[in-house]
Amino acid sequence: MRYILQKLGFYAVALWAALTLNFFIPRLMPGNPVDIMVSKLATKGPVTADTRKAIAAMLGTDTQAPLWQQYGDYLHALVSGDLGTSVAYFPASVNQIIGQTLPWTVGLIGLATVVSFVVGVGLGTFAGWKRGSWVDNLIPFTTMLQSVPYFWLALLLLFFFGSVWQVFPLNGGYDVYTFAGPELSWGFISSVLYHGALPALTIVLSSIGGWMLGMRNMMVSTLSEDYILTAEAKGLRPRRIRSAYAARNAVLPSIAGFAISLGFVVAGSIVTEAVFSYPGIGSALLMAVNSNDYALMQGIFLVITLAVLGANLLVDLLYGVIDPRTRARS
Repeated sequence: MRYILQKLGFYAVALWAALTLNFFIPRLMPGNPVDIMVSKLATKGPVTADTRKAIAAMLGTDTQAPLWQQYGDYLHALVSGDLGTSVAYFPASVNQIIGQTLPWTVGLIGLATVVSFVVGVGLGTFAGWKRGSWVDNLIPFTTMLQSVPYFWLALLLLFFFGSVWQVFPLNGGYDVYTFAGPELSWGFISSVLYHGALPALTIVLSSIGGWMLGMRNMMVSTLSEDYILTAEAKGLRPRRIRSAYAARNAVLPSIAGFAISLGFVVAGSIVTEAVFSYPGIGSALLMAVNSNDYALMQGIFLVITLAVLGANLLVDLLYGVIDPRTRARS
């Protein structure tokens, strides 16, 4: 219990610091959403001072108020669950935009990250156990794919599989000509899988090499430990030594990296969704930055913060179960 309370206290302080940065960083950018909205209205006619005040109140971005008052209003709105009104998607609320785009990002990038981790760790375990095998010789090729700039790999796959060979669609999350919107049917699900296959393949190819290399090196290091020699001396089966003794200890650093990868699923979606025009939260964040949409940026950054902290907290607690030595040191 003491170990859990220590972790919860640390992450509570980290959450407060992240929320504070989330408030100040957008306000350091030039311009503000009120000016953007006023400039849009000014194309239709003159905008009075009262209209400007009404727009600021509606957007929850009273830039004329003292900064400490804005900060207090920001924290109060977070506690009440009101993330404000989006400028880029006006008059939709930030809650609506996040609710519509987040499932697309989690479904695509979250699933691709899990697949790349499971396959990479599995192949890395085998490569470390059977050094010099064909799997071990595959690692230089996979690491080469990881070193290629992500957007360049995405463009190459999009060009060959989407344009030249026309195996996958060029953009979108589903067939907009067949379906008016998301629906619970096999036709729609198959369309989503078809449109998401190429972005998912890009993520898997660009990240599987790191998991393989890291797990392979940890397996090689772990196999030289004394407890592995003891297990072999006891006559245990090689499969049991590989899974219960070597892989279980070698995978610990990969689990920590996996937690960070899961936490940054939302943040890492920007390039993917920009290249493939995917209707996820990364596209919404890009639109918010271009429009100086404080409310939407803060809402998306809040989701990223909660995802990163939640994933790391989960792994910290999981570490205590996998490796009891971490609890003893705490």
